[in-house]
Order: sequence, then structure tokens, then C-alpha cells
Amino acid sequence: MAKTLQAILVFIILGLTSCNAQTSKIVGGACEGCEAIYEYGDKTLTPIDTLPEFEKNEPKLKITGTVFKQDGKTPAGDVILYIYHTNRKGIYETKGDEKGWARRHGFIRGWIKTAGNGKYEFFTFRPAAYPDGSEPEHIHIFVKEPGKNEYYLDNYLFADSPMLTQEIRERLKNRGGSGIIDPKEENGILTIERNIILGENIPNYE
Repeated sequence: MAKTLQAILVFIILGLTSCNAQTSKIVGGACEGCEAIYEYGDKTLTPIDTLPEFEKNEPKLKITGTVFKQDGKTPAGDVILYIYHTNRKGIYETKGDEKGWARRHGFIRGWIKTAGNGKYEFFTFRPAAYPDGSEPEHIHIFVKEPGKNEYYLDNYLFADSPMLTQEIRERLKNRGGSGIIDPKEENGILTIERNIILGENIPNYE
């Protein structure tokens, strides 16, 4: 009887270990700053968010699109997207009282959570390139989907930027699909549309 109980306990422990190994598998590789995706505090996330300084800056920018599951066809709900970018001087602007990753990402950042149709919208403004000219203007984006750890996608990049060289284009991994977007003016606001495919070109994704 004792041996039977011991065998059962071993089986349970091995099963739990196996489950933990599966759920702890990291997709997407290393991701510095990905923890910031949880820094929305007590804010209720919806499919639309307006970033700080939207009203004060030009050109205003609308970022929109649909998040799809791995098949590229099925809309994905309950997906959190986190974005941040520089101000119009190319600086990740802070106010001085930031905590966590806001000390590096600045306060110009936002979060959405998709509904069942997978659609999302951010209202912000077009950022500037880094002052030293090392990077064209861009917007960082991280994603957290149900059942997976958080990971980063290719930055949003502006196709009309003279700093977006062919060399930079060739380095891109197209994580989640291409992030190079051609901005178009609609109703007095620049609009960029990017559909995101979860898992596309993401290491260890199943």
C-alpha cells in the first residue's frame, strides 16, 4: 500500500513538473523592459487609448489595426498592447517622479486591450528621431496575449522617413508582421494602420 501511494505521489510530482516546464517556456527571446506592459496600474484597458501630450503636439497621429491569431485570419481578443515613444525633440520625456520602466520609457506611453474583433486604436503624435541621428523616428510596441509571456514586436517605422535606410530595412525581423507603415492623412490627422499577427516570426512560438 505504501509503495502504491509513493508511486502515485511520484506520478503527480512528475506531472506537475512537466506542466510547469510547459507553462514557463519563454517565447520571443529576451525582452528588456517588457515588464512595463503591466505598469498600467488601476487603469481599465479598452481597445482605444490616448497618450499624454496628444492635444499639445503636431502632427497628431492615429495608430490603428487588427490583432489576429497565428492563422492571420481570426481576430484575437484579450490581447494587451503597450507602446511608448519619444517627444518631438527625440527624447523619452520624463517628469521626474516616474517609477519602474517609466524612468526609461518616459511618460508618453499607452496601453490597450483588444475586444473580440481584435481591433485597436492609439491616439498620439508623431515622434522625432533621436537627436544623435542614430535611429529614425519609431514607436516601440510590446504584446501580452493569453497563455503566453510578454514579448516585443518590430517597432512602428515611418516609410516616408529619410532616415529609414535600406540597411535598417534589411535588419528587421518582421516580428508580428512588418512594422513599416506609410502614414496617410485622414480628417486632418496622420493615420498608420498595422495589422498584427501573433506569433509571426516570434522564436519558440507554438
